[in-house]
Amino acid sequence: MTKFKAVMTFATVLGLAAPAFAEAPLNIGFIVPNPIGEVGWDYELDRGRREMQEHFGDKIIVTAVDSVGEGPDSTRVMNRIVAQGADVLFLGSFGHMNDGLALAKRRPDLAVLHAGGYLNEANFATYSPKHYEAAYLCGMAAGYATKNGQLGIVAAFPLPEVLGIMNAYVLGAKNANPEIKDAKVVWLNSWFDPARNRASAESLVAQGADVLFSLFPGTPAAVAAAEELGVYVTTTLSDNSEFAPSKHLCAGQVNFSAIYIDQVNKVLNGSFEGVDIFAGVAEGAVEVAGLSDDLSEDQRAAIFAKQEAIRSGEFKPFSGPIVDNTGNEVVAAGNQLDAGMIKGMNFLVEGIDSELPY
Repeated sequence: MTKFKAVMTFATVLGLAAPAFAEAPLNIGFIVPNPIGEVGWDYELDRGRREMQEHFGDKIIVTAVDSVGEGPDSTRVMNRIVAQGADVLFLGSFGHMNDGLALAKRRPDLAVLHAGGYLNEANFATYSPKHYEAAYLCGMAAGYATKNGQLGIVAAFPLPEVLGIMNAYVLGAKNANPEIKDAKVVWLNSWFDPARNRASAESLVAQGADVLFSLFPGTPAAVAAAEELGVYVTTTLSDNSEFAPSKHLCAGQVNFSAIYIDQVNKVLNGSFEGVDIFAGVAEGAVEVAGLSDDLSEDQRAAIFAKQEAIRSGEFKPFSGPIVDNTGNEVVAAGNQLDAGMIKGMNFLVEGIDSELPY
């Protein structure tokens, strides 16, 4: 029996029935693709899950499984969790999308929330944080902190989400320091490769970078390398201060629990819909964290003021004029990129010394 407490119109649309016993806990399945590390994607997904459980207490029961890769293994785990009574299913990898969507279509009484992705059904929602908002703010920190104007970026894959984060970072850096040089980039083409992550950081420092940006690395290897090499480092996803106690400059901290709690509440009150959720500073899903004390009070104040301007909607990082690194105007003065354009980003902004492999 589903645990959706849906109003009649919503229940009719999805074919859902009201629960026989409203006090029964909501049964939630939670799947992440890799082992839970110390920082990064899987760690933050799991931290969000733990905070969600703490928030709801005995109103929910959660079955959490990690190290569920894409393909047949994930399909078997999804089906097993649902067969055991899950009413809600959280999926943590882009590669879980198609099998999760097929399951949602077979089970219209099941609410599925998928991290990333671009497909939706009445009971299949997608969610992603606006990492680029915090990246802009950490870019400001990088612009303030660099001594020689050379930034270095260790990036996972040249995917639209990564491009958006990288572009916002460089725009923020140029806002703080218009004289910075073109940022150098190393593409890992991997979500998790500690050895190459560290080697890439060392290579960028050898090329003169005195501030590094570790972008979706899945490992603190580049952060630890920056500490050892004596250069500042900024990160996505998690505050990495413990791995670079003297050189951690800024983190774009994600808070998945803000999304999870909101969506589970919607399941409980019958208002859940299979929509695309794009949550940022305003929703409490991202924020700057681990700002270095080496930044001046005025610099820190400027970063926090910009964060509040993003929160209120007064400022949006992708506001024109913006020129790409081939000299083409991609956002005219007075215009802004909408969510669809940001999620489908296919260019690098002026100030990035790299080419896209497509």
